[in-house]
Amino acid sequence: MPVPVLDRAREVELLVAALDGGAHVLLEGPPGTGKSTLLRAVAAERDAAFHLVEGNAELTPARLVGHFDPAQVLAQGYTPEVFVDGPLVAALRQGGLLYVEEINRVPEETLNVLITVMSEAELSVPRLGVVRAEPGFRLVAAMNPFDAVGTERISSAIYDRTCRIAMDYQSAGTEQEIVALRSPTTGSQEWRAKVVDLVRRTRAHPDVRIGSSVRGAIDLVAIAGRLAAMRDVKEDDWHAGLDAALVSLSGRIRVHDAAGRRPEEVVRQLYEEVFGPEPDDERDGGADPGEA
Repeated sequence: MPVPVLDRAREVELLVAALDGGAHVLLEGPPGTGKSTLLRAVAAERDAAFHLVEGNAELTPARLVGHFDPAQVLAQGYTPEVFVDGPLVAALRQGGLLYVEEINRVPEETLNVLITVMSEAELSVPRLGVVRAEPGFRLVAAMNPFDAVGTERISSAIYDRTCRIAMDYQSAGTEQEIVALRSPTTGSQEWRAKVVDLVRRTRAHPDVRIGSSVRGAIDLVAIAGRLAAMRDVKEDDWHAGLDAALVSLSGRIRVHDAAGRRPEEVVRQLYEEVFGPEPDDERDGGADPGEA
């Protein structure tokens, strides 16, 4: 079942217009803002072939373009029939969409291949020849902010050959809808709204350089629900929620080095701001605080 695209009507319109206008597109925004979901939905509507490439340091030109099957080469030589298309060549031949995730993690020599294709609408492959783009071929790249861990600034050559669509975090209401779609039976609507509030606060905390996306809220709700069942407590149990928050968010946020704080400290601080301090009755095993 396809994941619905919520609160992205403007971005969908811009992307469709850019693709129909013959442009290649750069989707730029923080992780978890729906870049992949948006493009998959548009590709499905266009009934276009869709090829996904995960951008990372191991994405070599050969992995992107394709290769000759060594065993078949020994038997038949370097003939077109024994060439195994990579995602780029497949998208060119089919007039499809090539989606490159996290393009600012891709090595420069691989980016140069993409720049050539965007400029010339064709690719020269040694021993294979020239592969020309069929009508409809487009490259769409996604890019996280350059200051995210492991990312770099991309060259002006990429920007010059693409149309850029900026995507920020969605509204609190939309993020609550997203969480509800993923975990409709876990917790009350009010409790899930507080979870979303907690996650959104990580993006504005002065000690946090990069906050969590809505994925953190989705995981938090799911884990809290499982912990509550395992511990035989209510789904909105304070301690189960805190443990779920620590697991879900401490690895997603990036704390400024100068803050001198651990991510777990920030998560607990924000959790207590949203859900209140640790309940005395639970902390003391149900005893009256005034009892000796």
